[in-house]
Amino acid sequence: MAVFIVLASVDNVAAVLVPPLYSPIARELAVRETAVGLVTAVSFLVAAVAAVAWAYAGDRTRRKPMLMIGTLVWAAGTSGTALAGSYAAFFAAQMIAAIGLGAVASVGFSVVSDLIAPKRRGLVMSFWGLSQGLGTLVGTLLAGVLGAADWRRPFLVLTAVGLVAAVAYLFTYDIRRGQSEPELAAIFAEGGDYGHRISRADLPGILARRTNVWLVMQGFTAQFVFGSLVWLPRLFQAKAQAAGHSEEISIVIGSLFATLFQLGGVLSIVGGLVGDRLQRRTPRGRAMVAAIGILGGIPFYVVLFFLPLHIDVPDTAGTGTVVAAVLASVVTEPTVTVSFAMALVALALTSANSPNWFALLADVNPPEHRGTVYSAGNLVNGVGRALGNGLVGVSFRALAAGFPPPLNYAVGLAAFQLFFVPTGAMYWLASRTSPRDLAEVRETLRARVAAETAPPGTTHGSTQGTTQGTRPGTSPGTPEQSGQDTRE
Repeated sequence: MAVFIVLASVDNVAAVLVPPLYSPIARELAVRETAVGLVTAVSFLVAAVAAVAWAYAGDRTRRKPMLMIGTLVWAAGTSGTALAGSYAAFFAAQMIAAIGLGAVASVGFSVVSDLIAPKRRGLVMSFWGLSQGLGTLVGTLLAGVLGAADWRRPFLVLTAVGLVAAVAYLFTYDIRRGQSEPELAAIFAEGGDYGHRISRADLPGILARRTNVWLVMQGFTAQFVFGSLVWLPRLFQAKAQAAGHSEEISIVIGSLFATLFQLGGVLSIVGGLVGDRLQRRTPRGRAMVAAIGILGGIPFYVVLFFLPLHIDVPDTAGTGTVVAAVLASVVTEPTVTVSFAMALVALALTSANSPNWFALLADVNPPEHRGTVYSAGNLVNGVGRALGNGLVGVSFRALAAGFPPPLNYAVGLAAFQLFFVPTGAMYWLASRTSPRDLAEVRETLRARVAAETAPPGTTHGSTQGTTQGTRPGTSPGTPEQSGQDTRE
């Protein structure tokens, strides 16, 4: 679990290295910042599309080798980014990295969901989601601190980390599919295995599960907002430049403040705990917690965007002095103190979305479907994130005609918060359909175990899936056979 959580954070470091460095990258490659922002937007989409293929293959075969291969691919793309001498080479390297990143999240989710008992799924998934948020935070900080003077340096550092990560997978336990499900305990107790694998015949049933529809589609509008938030370092950089600081110092200040203000994401653990507790009281619990968190964070984000940012640091200061000044300003400068409080509450509320989304996807899908359903959600997330990231950059340019920086960034980011409203509504709809879907999955798993452990000659009612879990010395059948879906 520790290895998977750490590695999930590393791939998010790779995903967010570029945004804090838009201005120096654009200047060296002789393109506009929006052109570099387009690369980030397209890379989100490519990673999401690639994740579908990685996840479907992972739901049919061994998952550990795929995670190792995916990690090596994104490490190769990251090294190519550091060596890029033109915009075309930069674009190509980022796309290679995106293809590899698609494997880590989708296949990794399937593995982690098999490590966690349902009653603690929200808590442990909060660590999984938190590790990704931590990766975002570390990536932003790494880019700002190491990349302020040389934007290529953080990509070289991360390439080395990626190679170490690929080796780390060699020492992880090969997780058995479905091993955490209480309904399947009898099969594993006898030394058997859960032999069901996804097939194309399962896809209509997956799409017909109403909770899947709401959980997947909410990501489209949610990611418009989250995609826009990768510009937070640029907002704070613009505020620092408006205060008279140089670009180099402003990049460091912007990255540090963006990193500092994301600390509220740690409170996703609370969101996971609350989701677990409420889920034990009502099967609507997880979705309700996510809906309340998403809607509740909107006003706090809006206030954060418009608050002024004051920091007293000379432009001749070194990185250590700037870091010390930023940290001290949290307690000595009232505007920064209020900004920090707004960010803390906003992220604490919206972070409740992540662990409950992960846990609910696992709850309402059998083990052999989880990676694929997650990747479908990730694909929709990627489309929304790409559009959000790309459109917000265009909106900043359009708004600059009437609102000089940093006001154009603040107005644009505040407007994109409106996309959280339909997101909250879809979580509420998921809270209405999830009890039925969860009960159907539990019953399906119980029926499969009953058929597998029944004495010879005993027959049971039909269940979803024709191939049962396997006992020692028996064959689970072909993937095509094991994925068939027969209903009463």
